[in-house]
Amino acid sequence: MATQTAFSPTADCLGQIGLPAPVRELASRQWDVIVVGAGHNGLACAAYLAQAGKRVLVLESRERVGGACTIEEPFPGVRMSPCAYLAGLLHPLVIEELNLPRRGFHWTPASNGLFVPFLDGSSIQLWDDDEQCEAEIRAFSPQDVEGWKAMSAVLRRLRDALRPPDERDLWIGEAPTREEIEVRLGSDDEARKLLFEWSMAEFVERYLHDERLQVAYLGQGVIGTNASPFDPGTASIRFHHASGRLGGMPGMWGYVKGGMGMVSFYLADAAREAGATVAAGVPVGAILPGEGVRLESSERISARVVISNADPRQTLRLLHGAADADWQARVESIPIEGCTVKLNVLLRELPNFTSRPGSCEPHHFGQINAPLTKEEWKSGFAAARAGKLPEQLWCELYFQSVHDRSVVPEGQHTMSVFAQYVPYEFANGNWDSHREAVRNLALNSLGRFCSNIPDAVQDAQVLGPPDIEKKVGLTGGHIFQGECLPPYMWSRRLSPRTPMPGVYLCGACTHPGGSVIAINGRNAAMAVLKDAAVKA
Repeated sequence: MATQTAFSPTADCLGQIGLPAPVRELASRQWDVIVVGAGHNGLACAAYLAQAGKRVLVLESRERVGGACTIEEPFPGVRMSPCAYLAGLLHPLVIEELNLPRRGFHWTPASNGLFVPFLDGSSIQLWDDDEQCEAEIRAFSPQDVEGWKAMSAVLRRLRDALRPPDERDLWIGEAPTREEIEVRLGSDDEARKLLFEWSMAEFVERYLHDERLQVAYLGQGVIGTNASPFDPGTASIRFHHASGRLGGMPGMWGYVKGGMGMVSFYLADAAREAGATVAAGVPVGAILPGEGVRLESSERISARVVISNADPRQTLRLLHGAADADWQARVESIPIEGCTVKLNVLLRELPNFTSRPGSCEPHHFGQINAPLTKEEWKSGFAAARAGKLPEQLWCELYFQSVHDRSVVPEGQHTMSVFAQYVPYEFANGNWDSHREAVRNLALNSLGRFCSNIPDAVQDAQVLGPPDIEKKVGLTGGHIFQGECLPPYMWSRRLSPRTPMPGVYLCGACTHPGGSVIAINGRNAAMAVLKDAAVKA
């Protein structure tokens, strides 16, 4: 987890690396591969290809690299990752192969787990440590101890079957078919239903009796997902986010020193150290299959292989009619409308929860949920789908500054809020006219559990789906480049290979899906190298 202090050239300028050479000079060079977009997967892909001896050029339209996983200063002297908060699914193989610890990667496990307060004044701390969590549940709802153990066991069995801590991990390489997954699952019908069938509500109601405990978990089935926890398949989202093995700790999440954007910055360092050229502030206007790209400024840069780190809809737009018809139809069939609002908040003090008072308590060191009742979940989802704001938002909270004082001045704290559901488009008005109402709704949804919210808030940045779309180029503001529900996962997720000559994908739209994983980029690089070897 810890490492010696290291210098990161990319972090030193907060990812604003600029141009390594004039565009005209870049266009005159010979390139084997052009990567469109310097998100974390694109940078990982570039690093692997450069290490393999390929001449790689990465082109990022924004002035700052990292995509949705970067670091900015939303308030003076305050550094925050605007759209990515915790590490949990970052693949250990990428960490090892690209030497991220040597580059400065350091993370602190959020081992205090998930804290959930309730309106009746009770609360529960769902520790990551099994013994601590069992003791908490035994005191909270004794009749649910055995059910909680069974619920945890099926998650563990599914993780061990599909994602063992070795080369048999199904996230590595080409996506497995349903048949290959079935072989791994054998006769485990519970694991099968968790992965392919159950709603999150079905999952928790099968194992738990206390409704407070049920709703404490519901949000874990719809993270970044435009679906209700009562919709089929949402339990698989819970598994997806519990399937990591960061630091050799199954299911653990944690805080990266300096902020999540440091992951992208270290990957950029790895790519550049290996010989890749990374250029920021260079928007690509068109992908030319088999030829290269044309910049928005009209210059053409040649390469036989173009790898898009952009989402599939944006990639489709960049192809300007050169896309295969069947591939285009498949891309257009993938839901990609976001439902999440993100608030980056500057606090004068941490939230003081009325159920467990205090200004710096164990729960502040993990994650915190402001829950919804089952009826609030249903009505909230329906309201957002109708283009309206719900009466309450489900909020998940993260406090980087509790673990890492380097990101904020003394006497202040950061709070990152991940909340659902909000509409992409309002039935009346737009995001600019509703932004203040969304801010107040999110803070009041949290404030009903706290004695000092919103009073402790000094400032807040509100990013709805259209803001995320504009800020980091994710179509629909969908943080996973398309839904991660069962119909769009495993072999049903887009392949890195496309039917267009020399055109590949490497983003979250490819296997194994969304979050800060980086194995997507590695998988794409391996596909390119394998195809090149076949042609040689």
